[in-house]
Amino acid sequence: MNSSSPPQPGIAAAMQRLVHAESFPGVLLFVAAVLAMLVANSPMAGAHQAFLDIPIVVKIGAFEIAKPLLLWVNDGLMAVFFFLVGLELKREVLQGELSSFRQAFLPVAAAIGGIAGPAAIYAIMNAGDPVAARGWAIPAATDIAFALGVLALLGDRVPRGLKIFLLSVAIVDDIGAILIIALFYSSAPPPITLAIAGAALGVLIMLNRSGVKRISPYLLVGLILWAAVLKSGVHATLAGVLLALTIPLRASRSEGEGPALRLERDLHVPVAFGVLPLFAFANAGVSFDNMQFADLTHSVPLGITAGLFFGKQIGIMLIVFALVAMGLARLPSGANWASFYGVALITGIGFTMSLFIGGLAFKEEFAAQLPVDERVGILLGSALSAVTGYLVLRFSLRRRLQP
Repeated sequence: MNSSSPPQPGIAAAMQRLVHAESFPGVLLFVAAVLAMLVANSPMAGAHQAFLDIPIVVKIGAFEIAKPLLLWVNDGLMAVFFFLVGLELKREVLQGELSSFRQAFLPVAAAIGGIAGPAAIYAIMNAGDPVAARGWAIPAATDIAFALGVLALLGDRVPRGLKIFLLSVAIVDDIGAILIIALFYSSAPPPITLAIAGAALGVLIMLNRSGVKRISPYLLVGLILWAAVLKSGVHATLAGVLLALTIPLRASRSEGEGPALRLERDLHVPVAFGVLPLFAFANAGVSFDNMQFADLTHSVPLGITAGLFFGKQIGIMLIVFALVAMGLARLPSGANWASFYGVALITGIGFTMSLFIGGLAFKEEFAAQLPVDERVGILLGSALSAVTGYLVLRFSLRRRLQP
C-alpha cells in the first residue's frame, strides 16, 4: 500500500459533496415535506400544531404585529424568498436569459401556456362552486428548487439548453404567480397603509436614482415597506419583490460586484437550506386520519392533480409545438421532442408555490367551507410530475447518447 496516497474521503467529505450538489435543495424540500407528513400522522401531531400556533408579537408604540408562528413563516420568511426571486428576475431581465426578445420568446410563451392550461382544467372541474373555484391558480405554479433538483439527478446528460429553458420558464412562472397574488388574492388596502407603503417605495426609488450602493438603507426602508404591506391586506411577500426591484444591479467600476448580485449570492444558501424547507415543514403536514378515497376524487384535489400533471404538459407542449411548426421558434439546443416533453412534465412540480397560493386561496374562512385538504392534490400532482418527468428524461437522454 502506498503511504503517500491521499486519504479516502470520509463522511464529512461525502456530506460536503452532497450539500454542494445541484439536486440538494430539491432533496431537502422532499425530506421536509415527508417529515411534516410523518409528524402530522403521529402522536406528535398535536405538539406540531401547537408549535405552529405559538403567538409572536412585535410591538413598537401603538404599532403591533401579532401572528402565530405559521404566519410569521408564511408572511415573513417567505417575503425573503420572494425578495430573492425578485433579485433573480431583475438579473435575468436585465442581463440574463430573458434580456432579449429572441431569448425570452420561447420560455415566456411556454410559461403562459403552462399557466393557462392548469388554470383552465381546474376551473372547468370546479365550475359552479364559488369556494372551490378560488383555487384556480394553485396548479399554475412551478417550484424552481424541486424542478431543477430533479433535472440535476440526471447530471451532465441533460443538455444545457434544456436546463436554461426550464429555469427561464420557472422564472416567468414566478412572475405570473406574483401578479396573480397581487391581483386576485389581496384585499383592498386601507388608505393610510397604502400611503405609507407608497412613501416607502418612493424612498427606495429615490435611493436607487441617487446612486446609493450601500445595502443597509434599502433594507431599513424595505422593512417599513414590508410592515405597511402586511397591514394593508395586500400579501406581504410582494414587498420583497418590490424591494428587490429597487436595489441597484450594477456597482461603480471600483466596487466590482453590484449590491443586487451580492445579495442574491448571499441569500441563496439560507433560502434554499433554511426558508424553503421550514416553509415545507410548516405547510405540508397533511393528516391522513379518516381520509377516504372520495376525498381524493373531490373536484378540488383532483383538479389540482390534473392541472399540475396534465395541464402543465398540455399547455406547454401545445404552445411550443405550434411555434416550432410555424417556424417562429426552435427547440432548446441539444433537445429533441422526447427530452423536451420530459422537461414539460417536470414543470408540473408545483409544491412550494402551489402550497403558498393554496394557503391564500383557502384562508381560514374558506377552508372551513371546504370538505377536503387541497394539499393532497398538490403533493400527488407534484409527485406524479416529478417521477414521470424523470423517467421520460432518463429514457430519452439515454437513447440520444446511444451511437
